[in-house]
Amino acid sequence: MAEIRTAHLFTIRLQTAAPPQLIGAGPAGDRRVVVVSGGTFEGARLRGTVIPGGTDWIIARADGALALDVRLVLKADDDALIGMTYRGMRHGPEAVIARLNRGEAVDPSDYYFRTAVFFETGAPQHAWLNRLIAIATGDRKPDGPHYDVFEVL
Repeated sequence: MAEIRTAHLFTIRLQTAAPPQLIGAGPAGDRRVVVVSGGTFEGARLRGTVIPGGTDWIIARADGALALDVRLVLKADDDALIGMTYRGMRHGPEAVIARLNRGEAVDPSDYYFRTAVFFETGAPQHAWLNRLIAIATGDRKPDGPHYDVFEVL
């Protein structure tokens, strides 16, 4: 296969609780933990809500990039629970990141925000999620990140 093909899986909108839990500077960088207080996701084959309590273990690296490590539980409209994990990167020009940090709306094309996504579920009707890799593009909104998640075909 000469190129990677994808199909839109869903759009997820996360709500985050403030303030972040500031762990501080460690060997890998400045660590903070952001709690996910809820959210929604919707796509052609899958939709539902994000159960409160997920977390994003962020490292602010010396090179200015944020390394993301997120674990969430999704509740599908049929009440099935789905674990969603992703790791990713967010970085961009200093002035753009400063605007994001102030809570301003910023065009997502002005910075890099990408993740690699994996799922885990025991629900037979959603077992197909256990066998795929997904990628996502992000947009940091004032109330939390939004992602368009794509199944890698």
